Amino acid sequence: MAEKKAKQTLTFEKDIRVASFGNIVGKFEGEGPLGDCFDMVVNDEYFGEKTYEKAEVKLQKTALKSALDKGGLEMSALDVISSGDLLNQCLSSSYSVRDSGVPYIGLFGACSTMALSSIISGMAIECGFANYAAGVTSSHFCTAERQFRQPLEYGGQRTPGAQRTATAGAAIVYRLGGSGVRLNRFTLGSVIDYQVYDPNNMGAAMAPAAADTLCRFFEDTGSSPNDFDLILSGDLGSVGSSILVDMAAERGVVLGNNYNDCGLMLFDIEKQDVHAGGSGCGCGGAVLTGHILPKIVSGELKNVLFMATGALMSPTASFQGESIPSIAHLINFTGE
Repeated sequence: MAEKKAKQTLTFEKDIRVASFGNIVGKFEGEGPLGDCFDMVVNDEYFGEKTYEKAEVKLQKTALKSALDKGGLEMSALDVISSGDLLNQCLSSSYSVRDSGVPYIGLFGACSTMALSSIISGMAIECGFANYAAGVTSSHFCTAERQFRQPLEYGGQRTPGAQRTATAGAAIVYRLGGSGVRLNRFTLGSVIDYQVYDPNNMGAAMAPAAADTLCRFFEDTGSSPNDFDLILSGDLGSVGSSILVDMAAERGVVLGNNYNDCGLMLFDIEKQDVHAGGSGCGCGGAVLTGHILPKIVSGELKNVLFMATGALMSPTASFQGESIPSIAHLINFTGE
């Protein structure tokens, strides 16, 4: 591994590139502002399966296949797959790769998984374990509601601060060397708990972790927000984004017009019933692979921070009155 220059941030020594990327979203996501950016939009929430959970497994498999196909790669080219999702035991991830024959690292970082799986992929290449490594994630509105809140059949009302879990899958294949987008640096987050108890207010729960990781990155690297074309969080929504801006400013980091949040980009919060915006592992993953990476490839963006946030909760802990600890992981992409 490259020498660790600072407490939580590392710059890769090896030339780690994005070989290809793929995604798939649901009908509601396809109706949003970024609908034309995605590889596939599925109108059926069941995706031709008997359950929502099986549909989510298919989301991951389809996103990875899309990435491999666009890169002209076979599954056998992969040395490792790192993936995770929101469901108990990360079943979407493990079930999606059970026939692949590829070494697998299962991750639970909640909505931070797109960044975390990218970091693990980069580490695998940096240490010489892999030449090709894939980071994959997914979420599904119906599976998440059933597990964390109320089954949709109950017709429960959502609070104004609630966010809609995106139905989406995303995959990025990384390789050693070549051309294209470079995975340059990363910052691993620490678990932060500001004693937020409401599972319908994820933005407030995750914002402190986002502020901590982002400020840590700037401290570690000696950089500032103005050094980047885009600083992207995912997925804080309208509530969490405003909290992040305020908390970062308190630590001397002023976020300007180059800051945005995936939860505010995937949906039109004025026209679509998503309350405070989007969330879920697939939200950040879909925005990154469908909208942001293509802009880096085209040269429209050259230096991007993607920071994915996750609420490390479980229904059991919430029922027992526990607060919601959170985490945020950050990766830095650069163009050629």
